[in-house]
Amino acid sequence: MSSLSGLNDAQKEAVMHTEGPLLVLAGAGAGKTRVITHRILQIVHRGVAPERILAITFTNKAASEMRERTRKLLWEDQALARPAFEAKKSPFISTFHSLGLTIIKENAKILGYKRTPAIYDRADSLRAMKGALKSVGAEDIEPRAALSIVSRSKGEDTPVSAFLESAETPRERVLALAWLAYEKVLREDGALDFDDLLLRAVTFLRANTEARLRYQARWPYIHIDEYQDTNRIQASMAELLVNDKKNICAVGDIDQTIYGWRGAQITNILSFDKTFPGGKVVVLEENYRSTKNILAAANEVISKNQYRREKNLYTKNKEGALLSLYQAFDETDEAGFIARKIRELVAEGKAPKDFCVLYRANFQSRAIEEALLASDIPYQVVGTKFFERKEVKDVLSYIRAATYTTAPDVARIANTPSRGIGKVTLLKMLNGSESAIGGAVGEKVRAFRVLLVRIAEASKKLPPSKLVQYVMQESGMERMYKEDKVEGMERLENIRELAALATRYDRVALSPLEGLEQFLESAALASDQDELKDEANTVRLMTVHAAKGLEFPYVFITGLEEGLFPYEREDGDAADKEEERRLMYVALTRAKEKVYLSHAAYRTVFGSKNATIPSQFLSDIQEELLEYESPERIGRTIYLD
Repeated sequence: MSSLSGLNDAQKEAVMHTEGPLLVLAGAGAGKTRVITHRILQIVHRGVAPERILAITFTNKAASEMRERTRKLLWEDQALARPAFEAKKSPFISTFHSLGLTIIKENAKILGYKRTPAIYDRADSLRAMKGALKSVGAEDIEPRAALSIVSRSKGEDTPVSAFLESAETPRERVLALAWLAYEKVLREDGALDFDDLLLRAVTFLRANTEARLRYQARWPYIHIDEYQDTNRIQASMAELLVNDKKNICAVGDIDQTIYGWRGAQITNILSFDKTFPGGKVVVLEENYRSTKNILAAANEVISKNQYRREKNLYTKNKEGALLSLYQAFDETDEAGFIARKIRELVAEGKAPKDFCVLYRANFQSRAIEEALLASDIPYQVVGTKFFERKEVKDVLSYIRAATYTTAPDVARIANTPSRGIGKVTLLKMLNGSESAIGGAVGEKVRAFRVLLVRIAEASKKLPPSKLVQYVMQESGMERMYKEDKVEGMERLENIRELAALATRYDRVALSPLEGLEQFLESAALASDQDELKDEANTVRLMTVHAAKGLEFPYVFITGLEEGLFPYEREDGDAADKEEERRLMYVALTRAKEKVYLSHAAYRTVFGSKNATIPSQFLSDIQEELLEYESPERIGRTIYLD
């Protein structure tokens, strides 16, 4: 079988162009992952060792899928002399942040780290920033706001020194001082925050020519997935890794640029041919996912945008059902319609996992959850991160406190379960005055330290899954939750789920410490989509942002009202309006079989019920593509134009 079999002409064109810059503009459902994986296969066919190929994407889930599909192609290809699929002989496929961490780990000593740095999660960063603001007398500044500015600056490739130098207002200057204090805490802990994984790696590559050339030689062929989502620091990383032959393939869709609010720059993909001149552009317009009617609606919505390259999705799939439109009285009525429709379709033989309910803002999920619960329909809310649950974070903190001695982790679990260690005692433990703690409290502190030593010793012998169980038992958490008759069993189940997840890192080829390190890294780098359990037969509830890259047979798009979807920002501009339209395009193109659109005449926001106006996106869709759903209530419904 040919390595090009199953590809359409445009896909073949992209796969065969292996030398020099290549930009693949891939519409939703146009098979971009297939192009990347087959292109990697083609490069291997031309004599390049698999381990000399790099592919970068955004989520662990996407990287894992691409890794498995690539390995399968390499393994099954009969033309290859031997299957190149061992860990060290495979293409390096990872997320941007994981790649940054790899570069930092491999150069830890040069960067001034005694060991692999720990990674602060959001809560750790907030705690450190709160302390930093207090230390510079800026407690009036909200830690989340300060951290958001720091994160945005790091994403824009701006270190604290540059931020301090450009600070103009008193607020900016005090923020710079707080940032410096925050960095000091990280240094003392031998830790990095999430944004440092990119900023430190890029700063290192930029300053160290020898290292930069070494990585360019290691990976002469580079693929960047979802290029439209890159921010400045990610684009800089790509440019630094590309060697003088410029063998870079960027794949993306301008019409799916929906992360401007977190720093993604659409200019990166629009100016690709200026950054890498002499390249080829291939447009993938054939959609393999959706029906003709769904694509017609999506094309009509996105065609109103000006800031894009012309592209019109088409499909050989069936015409399909019309898009349904439901005008609800309020959010309760809207949620009732969703539950009613899912219940009807499940009775006809559809599975709960076939359905996805999308909303623009998280607060919308409450009414929908209540309606699904009342109808006894199983569901999963994507975005409530498993790794952010208290009990899960506590177990991970025990492991990190034992193996890394990180201050935030010690602070988190010193009194979990309760040991009688108060705030004053904890402060002494963290500021180096622990030896001054005497009496009964001193004994408790020493017992806690002995526990951490035992966990550290266990981490050298036990695989990660067994270590999680060991921590659960030895820390006293298991006993504590068994005594909690309200939430205890659920919390224990979550810890057991953590142990189940950790079995992925119990591989014999790894030492326990290597497996543990990978497990902790995976937990730190997890994203919303990593919470999806593919085997779970549940309706999925999520924001449109969280749904990007996913697909479902039936999709409900809710809250289609002016001010909500499209969302209205006080300081919004034309670029924001175009991003909202791209978000609607993403929502529509998640569906394979059928789309249900809904809006409410009244919606309660911040405790106040307000009259609404139907979203402009509804009027973008031709009447011939719509059918109206009847309400299950007495009285006449008037549909507003």
